[in-house]
Amino acid sequence: MASYFARSSESLVSDALEGFALAHGDVVEHHAAHGFLRARHPVPARRVGVLSGGGSGHEPLHNGFVGAGMLDAAVPGRVFASPHNRQVFEASRAVARTDGVLHIVKNYTGDKINFGIAAERLAHEGVPCARVLVDDDLASESAEIAVGRRGTGATVLVEKIVGAAADTGLGLTELAELGTAVAARCRSVAVASAAQTAPGGEGPAFTIPAGSFEYGVGIHGERAARSLDREPLDVLVRRMGDALLESLAPPPGAPVIVLVSGLGATTRLELYAALRELAPVLAARGVELRRSLVGDYVTALDMRGFSLTLLVADEEDVKLFDAPVHTPAWRW
Repeated sequence: MASYFARSSESLVSDALEGFALAHGDVVEHHAAHGFLRARHPVPARRVGVLSGGGSGHEPLHNGFVGAGMLDAAVPGRVFASPHNRQVFEASRAVARTDGVLHIVKNYTGDKINFGIAAERLAHEGVPCARVLVDDDLASESAEIAVGRRGTGATVLVEKIVGAAADTGLGLTELAELGTAVAARCRSVAVASAAQTAPGGEGPAFTIPAGSFEYGVGIHGERAARSLDREPLDVLVRRMGDALLESLAPPPGAPVIVLVSGLGATTRLELYAALRELAPVLAARGVELRRSLVGDYVTALDMRGFSLTLLVADEEDVKLFDAPVHTPAWRW
């Protein structure tokens, strides 16, 4: 099964979840019967449970962000596949508070369907439920794509800001409005020089010719609409940054929060260098680099590439971004 270390490709996700719960048992608990992870020590002030999920293969998203300050539960599916609606329903019931549960959902058809079915089942049981849809991927912004922009790197920023707000005791409607507003002010774009290899697969999902890269790949290994000749990092990041800023059109002096995420097989050396190249692009537009995250946050198995995400923030966003968080993958 390609180069993966596993008992089998079919058991890899479930085995990894068990191992994850063993490694982080002080923070999360694994509900194996219904296939979800739950925070052991959520903040008591919460009136709303916050839940997200999606296909496996994007670690640490979403499992790594379960805990105080972020998610009450994460619902993982199989590799690059939506979780079943039963998983979402059971996890939602387990973490719902007095004001219900909020679903943070990436804009993919399978995720929307399964989270939607779970929400209908919750309504039948009298559990209030609302949704924040994350749709930040600039590469899939096209009139020809009916589903609209894909949900990618911005999911992490939405989960952090909404999670911090939930800890202050905000209600369901307020959290849904906040999350929707944050998602609307986020855009991402990703590039890759080598495709991912799926567990059980025979090799890379697609071939990228030597001396070129894919501009606008998706986190499920979706091939980009175009390939470009390789170019120096400063030129590439300027291309990416300009495209994001053109889409977001931040006002002069606006603060931005930046996420530079590896896609699974890119070194920290390269990721920090990418942030260094992005800073003058922002400065040239009169935009303030207020906060940044660099590392593997939203990956695509072992894809060799990285994504840039910009959030045009306000002061409340920055305050919530800075709020305490205690999860397996993010703590301060």
